[in-house]
Parts: sequence; C-alpha cells; structure tokens
Amino acid sequence: MPTDCISYQNSGYFSSLMNDYLDQKPNLQSLYHRFPTLENFEAQIIEKQKNFNDNSNGNFKRQILVSTLEKQYSNLEASTLTKQNIAALANTNTFTVTTGHQLNLFSGPLYFLYKIISTINLTNELKAKYPAYSFVPIYWMATEDHDFEEINYFNFKGKKFRWNKESTGPVGRLSTEGLADFLEVYALELGSSTNANTLKKLFEDSYLNHDNLADATRFLANALFGAYGLVILDADNPDLKRNFIPFIKEELLHQSSHKLVLETADKLKDYTVQVNPREINLFYIEDDLRERILFENDTYKVNHTKIEFSEKEILSLLENHPEKFSPNVIMRPLYQEVILPNLCYIGGGGEIAYWLELKSFFESVKVPFPMLLLRNSVLLATEKQAKKAGKLDLTWAALFSKQVDLINEKVKVFSEFPIDLTIQKEHLKNQFHYLHSLVHQTDKSFTGAVKAQEAKQIKGLENLERRLLKAQKRKHTEQLQRITDLQNELFPNQSLQERQANFSEFYLEYGENLISIVMNQLKPLENNFNIITLP
Repeated sequence: MPTDCISYQNSGYFSSLMNDYLDQKPNLQSLYHRFPTLENFEAQIIEKQKNFNDNSNGNFKRQILVSTLEKQYSNLEASTLTKQNIAALANTNTFTVTTGHQLNLFSGPLYFLYKIISTINLTNELKAKYPAYSFVPIYWMATEDHDFEEINYFNFKGKKFRWNKESTGPVGRLSTEGLADFLEVYALELGSSTNANTLKKLFEDSYLNHDNLADATRFLANALFGAYGLVILDADNPDLKRNFIPFIKEELLHQSSHKLVLETADKLKDYTVQVNPREINLFYIEDDLRERILFENDTYKVNHTKIEFSEKEILSLLENHPEKFSPNVIMRPLYQEVILPNLCYIGGGGEIAYWLELKSFFESVKVPFPMLLLRNSVLLATEKQAKKAGKLDLTWAALFSKQVDLINEKVKVFSEFPIDLTIQKEHLKNQFHYLHSLVHQTDKSFTGAVKAQEAKQIKGLENLERRLLKAQKRKHTEQLQRITDLQNELFPNQSLQERQANFSEFYLEYGENLISIVMNQLKPLENNFNIITLP
C-alpha cells in the first residue's frame, strides 16, 4: 500500500498560476491580501470587524442577514448547531468562512463535498485558535447563474445522467418539474440495498418535494451537512441586495470595475486569464431572463431584449427593485463580502484565479479583500485498490502521472536490459562535438554535412529506443494492463476523480459514514492532495 503524499504543486493537476500562488511567488503577492495561514487570520478578523461592524450600517446588515436566513430555513428542519450559527451572525464577534458552488443536480461532482468540508473544518480550526470569536461556515448557492448546461447532469459509475429541460433565467428559480422521470431512470442503477434506498429518498425529498432548484439544493446540502452547522445562503434576495445598492449604482454610473480589473488582468498576462470584465458587470434578471446590462448612446439596454432605461429610470428601478439586478462573476465576490462578515473564501483553482483579479477593485470601494484558500482535493481509494497499488509497486505519485509516462516508466523497470539510450545519445553528441571542432579548424563548408549526420544518427537511436520500448510493452502486456486498469479506476477518463464521480457512487458502499470519514482526514490549510483509503 503506497504511503507517499503529494503536494498540489506536484500533482500535475493545477495550473502554473495556482502553483505560484501556493508557493507565494513575489510576482503575485500584490494580488492578494493575506495568505491563508492560521496566524494571519488575526489581522483579517480585526480588519473585517472594523469595516463591517464600525460602519453605522453594520448592525442593520447583520439583522437583515439573520432575518433572511431564518426565512429561508422556515420550512427546513435545521440542526441545533445550524440554528445557533444563524443566531450568532447577529453578534459583532461572529465571522464567516464561505464557499460557493453551482446548483449541480444531486450535488454534481465529488468536489462539492470537499468545498463544504474544507469550509466547516476551517471554522473549527479558527474556533480552537481564536476562542473569543465565533466562526460560521457558509455555503453560498449560485442561484443566479443561468448556465443550465453546466449543472443539469451528474456521472454515476461512468454513466452520465442528464436532466433534459429548457432554462433561460436564473437556475435557482427553475421549476423541478420533470425530475420524477429522471429519478426512475437513476433508481434502476442504484439497486435495492439500504444505502440505495436512502439515496433514492434523499433525491425524492430534495427534488420532488420542492418546487424550485434553490429550495431543492438547500434541502440536499442541509441533509448532508446540517449536523455540522453549515449555513446555506441564497443571495437572490431583495433585502440582501438592498445593502448592495450603492455598489450597483457605482457600477451603473461609473463602471469602475472594468478599468481596475483589466489592469490587474494585464499583470497576469503570463498566465491564463480566468475572466475578462465587461464594461458593466451586471445582469438584469426576471424568472425567465438573465441578460447583460449594456450602456449605449446614453441608454441602458438589456441584451437580446427590447428592454431599455434612461439613467433616471434605471436608478429608480434599482431603488425600488434591487432584486432585478444580478452581479456577474466580477461583481458577485464583492456582493458576498458586502453582505457577509466574511474572512476567507474557499474555492477551486479556477475560482481563486478570478478572485486574484479583484483586489484593486475591492480597495477602490473600500471593502476588505478576503483571504483566498484553495479547497481540499481528494482521491478516494478502496482498501482493495490501495493493496493492488502496493502489489504493483506503484506510488501515489506514479499513479498521478500521465498514463503514457506511467507505462513507459514501468516498462523500463520491468525490462531485463536498459532501453533508455540517453547515455548512448550523449556519447554520440560528444563525438560529434569533436567533429564540429575539427571541421571548424579545417573546412567550415563541411559544417552542414556534420550537422545532418548528427541529426540522422540521433534520430536513429531514438527510433531504436521507441522500437525497444514497444517490444517490451508487448512482452509485459498483462502486468501493464493491470496498472492501466487501476489508474483508470482511480482517474476516470484520465481525469481527477473529484471532477468526474458523484458522491452517491461512494455513498452506495459507505453510507452516512462517507462524509465523516473524509471530514476527519482533511486539513484545510495543508497544501497536500489527500489520498483517503476507505475501509
């Protein structure tokens, strides 16, 4: 059974931007406020407390937040700990740690769990370190997103289960009608075990007993994590957005985010820029509509519609109906930090990448920039798989490598003779180095011929190396197939398991113990890719 651990940076699955962020490279340090260490939270607490509480609007914002959450939980059976956490948000010494996620059908890929577990575990670590304060884990539901194609499916044991439905507006308001037929198909794959029946009931209670996707997702997340005190927030709410009116107004009138985020994106030009700002980073939303707001010829227009406003009209609409305005990927983080006493945002690599574009914008509107923590990443392996890896003499690092590289390396190990001709190629290059020197001293016109001969002979050795490797692969086919099969089990579609499989695949075997097993092993502030062997 392998015992090695792997850092995110060495896993091969994170971008150069994330690797450099985790390594705290100097070129990125101006793009974040404080790096997430337990000790750095003290200064973050003091800064957020001063900004959020000392503002004359601070207590009012807390009251609105608590009132909104109580309404959203009114038809939900919340745990005692969740109720305590909601009530605690009214106190000036209570702060949040937040993660966000789309409303993926039946939670979508496994990393939905890891985001929330990272958030809960961090609040527990903070409470132990700073007992004078309270810390509440928040799951921010992305109810205002409208890209339904990203969330209308999940994978179970290699099969894709897709909900075929039309959607044009914010997904949180989407009706769950039609999911009874979906459950019938999915239930056939689950079987009839105790855990299978639990999953069927969980799906039914979440989706068939709730009218829209926001309520369904809230029920599901609460069923999985309510016992740990998770607080689930739907920010598609007029009362919460009323606190965001000054920032929406600033965006409509001055579009300050566009210039500042573009300038920051330019600093990231050596990496892949995650998002590009619009001139106005707001949408107009109704139940069946979420379209960008444009400013053309002194008129505000809603893209792909005939809806338009003068400046006076749109400001009046904002004052009376702030729920008609929806922040995009640039403005949503600001909305979060304005309405929550938040210290840290926990997300995946792509999310942290776009947050890194926003610090100067936050500074311009005088809102503290949160700490940014990369969520835990996990590979779940059964004891059988771990033992198989041990028998095949495979480390976890080897299993994380690309399959072609893994196979080639193992072939070299299995071979009775060396098939890596690097030494021979180096000898050849040294010989030709002498010939180049000789030609230079005699007749330089031979230089081209010597170079051509060198290239021909090096290529010949490389071809021989490939043929030897191919021959050895045929000789060790059976053993190599076992290695390939194991890697394919752990990395479906040669991708990360956490991005492919749904939690139900493992819940079927381990039931309600699955979450506690994972939660007990994850450390949110350690930058290691967690390999968890399930008993």
